[in-house]
Amino acid sequence: MRQTATLVTGLILGLGLTAGAAGISVLFVGNSFTFGDGSPVQFYRADTVTDLNSEGKGGVPALFKSFTAQAGLDYDVYLETRGGSGLEFHFENKLAVLGTRPWDKVVMHGQSTLDFAKPGDPAKLIATTRQMADFFRERHPKVEIYLMATWSRADQTYPASGTWSGKPIEAMARDVRAAYDKAAAGAPAVKAVIPVGEAWTRAMQTGVADPNPYDGIEAGKINLWTYDHYHASTHGYYLEALVVFGSLTGRDPRLLGENECSAYELGLSRLEAKALQQVAFDQLGNAIASAALAGAGPTSRARCVSTP
Repeated sequence: MRQTATLVTGLILGLGLTAGAAGISVLFVGNSFTFGDGSPVQFYRADTVTDLNSEGKGGVPALFKSFTAQAGLDYDVYLETRGGSGLEFHFENKLAVLGTRPWDKVVMHGQSTLDFAKPGDPAKLIATTRQMADFFRERHPKVEIYLMATWSRADQTYPASGTWSGKPIEAMARDVRAAYDKAAAGAPAVKAVIPVGEAWTRAMQTGVADPNPYDGIEAGKINLWTYDHYHASTHGYYLEALVVFGSLTGRDPRLLGENECSAYELGLSRLEAKALQQVAFDQLGNAIASAALAGAGPTSRARCVSTP
């Protein structure tokens, strides 16, 4: 279970952010793209969030928790995840767990190819999104539900066996986003679609990240995928968490600053942290409030600190 702790940095005042509403509950429902498979993010600061399956996962929810704490916001973060699953798994097997309390906000996503049996077909995502959204809304009529549109998989694009083989790397993310837009349109309780996959595409198109891990990573560029060219690297999950942070809080991710403590703990350089924060901001655009960056973030790198 989650320890009663709040992540802060010793230099939190450098963020120039004010505290938000207290005790906002956030539930993440997903799979390995949420719990951070293939990277140290998987078990990162698991004691700061509540894993409803008691598997000790931290993942992207723990990064989100870290960002909100550094921003002076009070979020109570939970996750319910199962690797290799779509939303149908959670609806068929986990409603008793998911219904233990009403949630203020829910972030959820389906299987990365949309449907194991019919890759690229949005029908199952559309149906299960509606089922899940109705379930959460019955328990809390004012719940804010976010769908997270995931990224292009290199292993589905470059090998001849991939569903998106022969297409540009951005094609899969574009198709996935279109599917999530249809799912959101069919579920009135959904507030917004979080553009994680499009942020990955932007990182590649702007030269921050390398678009093809199969031919080597160009010097000075980030590899957003881990060793299987499927799941995210630490950098990829960091970008995912930044986009989720901006989407849910409306805050400018750049205010976390190049010395942001989770980036430091996970081994990202200042330049990498700053570049990914900029990508997240650019992708979110008008969905978040731009802020003056002078003096934003800590003035030096330090570990995240847990305080009672």
